[in-house]
Amino acid sequence: MNLHPPDVTSAASITREVLAFYAHGAEQGRLSDPRRHIEYLRTRDILSRHLPPAGTVADVGGGPGAYAFQLAADGYRVHLVDPVPLHLEQAATTSASAESPLASISRGDARQVPLGSASCDAVLLLGPLYHLTNDADRARAWGEAYRVLVPGGVVAAAATSRYYTTWEYLAKNLYDDPAVEAILARHLRDGQHRNPTGDRRLFTTGYFHNPDGLAAEATTAGLRPHALLAVEGAAKLLPDLADRLRDPHRRDLLLRAIRRVEAEPSLLGMSEHVLLIAHKPTPDSTAAKETR
Repeated sequence: MNLHPPDVTSAASITREVLAFYAHGAEQGRLSDPRRHIEYLRTRDILSRHLPPAGTVADVGGGPGAYAFQLAADGYRVHLVDPVPLHLEQAATTSASAESPLASISRGDARQVPLGSASCDAVLLLGPLYHLTNDADRARAWGEAYRVLVPGGVVAAAATSRYYTTWEYLAKNLYDDPAVEAILARHLRDGQHRNPTGDRRLFTTGYFHNPDGLAAEATTAGLRPHALLAVEGAAKLLPDLADRLRDPHRRDLLLRAIRRVEAEPSLLGMSEHVLLIAHKPTPDSTAAKETR
């Protein structure tokens, strides 16, 4: 396993607020939280159906490696890239004792991926896009995913829905704070998220997508979307979600219910996260499109 030196230029371009938010270390255990585990279970389910059966994966913005280590255990060669020093340290510690270690751990971000062109069979963007708040930066991230993919390679990119937060903040009784209504109004206006309150429950600086906009960004980069899927659906609004996930039978019922409606366009905005699956065209498929 290679631990690459910091990419100072790339890491410095991440806002201090975002770096400080993740420096608290909560990300390592976030997906095992009783209510947030639904995000992990559903993302794993979608990836298992859409990633190539084997090959090299770039987990860009992969944090401490929640998905990276599971994919490595499944037989993939996984390169983890993240801008947060603590995440890299945590991933390196885990990898050092893992039965299936990561191929590399590098400091960097989605706009400048420290991997070679056409070197990966799949790219995961399971977090970067909602911390890149302007169009140009997201376009660079999509362009980098395109660059490192082999022809025919798959990208799985997550976005946060700007429509879900209205209902989440109501469900969590956060609306009592006068600042919250202004935060939510801005989500609907331009997708930008800012948190002036200091309350960590209200996240950090980010950009929340219109689901159709996520597919449009990928298409502009030359990728071909073929699935736009709700990750959690509306499940996180269930008051007894944690109990459902602890019970194997009720958990399976819930996962099957979400999967049946995961692609329904009218329901995508109600999911906290939306996952786009797209691929890089092969030369043959590009030529075929041009000759039609």
